Amino acid sequence: METIVKDKYLITPRSNILQVDAFGPFNDHVTEKYIDDMYSACEYFSGQPWGLLISFYGNSVFSPEAEAALIKVNKHRVKQGLIANASVIIDSHTADTQQLQLRRIYQACNITFYVFSDVDNAKSWLEQFLQQSQTA
Repeated sequence: METIVKDKYLITPRSNILQVDAFGPFNDHVTEKYIDDMYSACEYFSGQPWGLLISFYGNSVFSPEAEAALIKVNKHRVKQGLIANASVIIDSHTADTQQLQLRRIYQACNITFYVFSDVDNAKSWLEQFLQQSQTA
């Protein structure tokens, strides 16, 4: 699978990590398209254990409808092998609210997750988590 490039997001599979860059707030139309693209992207991993590295650039507070939709897509991700999430919040004035929303979303799906402010640290944690889960 190749990178999915849209105005507001990029979705790139890399070995056992799905990397997402999300720019901005999403409107309802972008949220729906993102979720459709995410369902397709999950198929890349064929049910093997994988991690999600998602970077949120700018203010990305979710509407209640978007939060519910993200819970649904994350439950699908888990069924497709997702075992951990590293979220990065960058250049946001709403980081506290975003972090609370992400916590609700990932806890509702029983996904191990951490929130970071730096992509390199997030990627390093996720790679180590995935490696340890393979040897356990």
